Amino acid sequence: MAPDFISDPTFFTASALCLALAFAHLFAKAWKRHRSKTAAAKKCHPVAGTVLNQLLNFSRVHHYMTYLEGKHRTYRLLGPFRREVYTSDPANVEYILKTNFENYGKGWYNYSILKDLLGDGIFAVDVLRDFSSVVFRKNAAKLANILSEVASTNRIVDIQDLFMRSTLDSIFKVAFGVELDSMCGTSEEGAEFSRAFDDASAMTLWRYVDVSWKIKKLLNIGSEAALKKNIRIIDNFVYKLIRRKIEQMHNSTDDPSMKKEDILSRFLQVTGTDQTYLRDITQLHYCWQRHNCSHAFLKVAQEVKQMSNVREISDFASFAASMGEEALEKMHYLHATITETLRLYPAVPVDSKICFSDDVFPDGFSVRKGDMVCYQPYAMGRMKFIWGDDAEDFRPERWLDSNGAFRPESPFKFTAFQAGPRICLGKEFAYRQMKIFSAVLLSCFTFKLADEKKPVNYRTMITLHIDGGLHVTVTRRYKS
Repeated sequence: MAPDFISDPTFFTASALCLALAFAHLFAKAWKRHRSKTAAAKKCHPVAGTVLNQLLNFSRVHHYMTYLEGKHRTYRLLGPFRREVYTSDPANVEYILKTNFENYGKGWYNYSILKDLLGDGIFAVDVLRDFSSVVFRKNAAKLANILSEVASTNRIVDIQDLFMRSTLDSIFKVAFGVELDSMCGTSEEGAEFSRAFDDASAMTLWRYVDVSWKIKKLLNIGSEAALKKNIRIIDNFVYKLIRRKIEQMHNSTDDPSMKKEDILSRFLQVTGTDQTYLRDITQLHYCWQRHNCSHAFLKVAQEVKQMSNVREISDFASFAASMGEEALEKMHYLHATITETLRLYPAVPVDSKICFSDDVFPDGFSVRKGDMVCYQPYAMGRMKFIWGDDAEDFRPERWLDSNGAFRPESPFKFTAFQAGPRICLGKEFAYRQMKIFSAVLLSCFTFKLADEKKPVNYRTMITLHIDGGLHVTVTRRYKS
């Protein structure tokens, strides 16, 4: 028979407490030994918060992450399923995008989030310079005519909406070989496509902070139901254009004079009629290009006038036609101004990769297999340790040498177009579009905010976009 004290509940409570304390002591000693052995090899970046902090700051997330980058340069956010590492250190960026780029890719996590919107396509197409330039000049002149009418009636106009419509027209002409003509308001389908794409972009980015998005998608509720609806609009629009193009090419196979200069015609010649693949290619192209013309309010009119040898602008089409490659190459200040704009307002403010195997960054800190690793073009453009004390100032002169010639910086500092083996193949295409539009419009008009006291904020989505548009007044720039 057991002694009486063994049956006393106090005995068991005291015994359990002693065992727990002893176990905790042993665990603490073991953990301390483990940490001391691995500290040198597994030194991790500082924890700046959790993904909950991103969720709470979602409407101003780029400001929030810029603040964290200013404190840490590289930091971690903790999440329920994986760690996230964010960096603005050019050495780390070069390591991710060039030195060890095979260890960092989109991975299944990013693929699962982005697939519904962007599909499986890889934007790796070569756009003929001559064809795209002709399209850009034509649409720049068309936009100038619209703005001239706005100026004559003293109306307020949403310049971002006009730029987006113009870019939509240009992209679908270059990509599909079709005239969308959304600038003149004749394509409600095009406008609906544009709105659906913006909404889908915002909802897709929301997935990164919404841990329940897969459940919502399964149940077809909330933001996922809205995303599905918008993607249906996008798909229907793009597939309709693809089918129309296939029919046109089929009916013109015997016509040797039928030019096949657009991207879709070239892909159809090579890949056949895989409409899903063609949709993915087109939407990736659209996602990048349409957001590169939103900040063209730059004072470069004098240089354009000098380099184009046009003394008086008789009509917009003729002036746009004078913007040849040779003239554009001479416009160093224009190139610097556009580059400075992209430094502060990159089309893609954050780019993420997945670490495929344990690694150590050049700064000496470790990253683990499965970590989401992000570099931040928006934050990097505002870092004083990269650009100096005037990092947040708009100063195109930082890109010019003592002779006024454009002087490029390391692509691992200026990351608007990625860098290394993954550098954006549409970089020259984007610069050409921005140069032609900026040269024409800024030589012919001046722009002023309709309400200078109203703050201009971005909408949090995959690409940088002004929330609510940018409303301006337009004035013709007459010869002095």
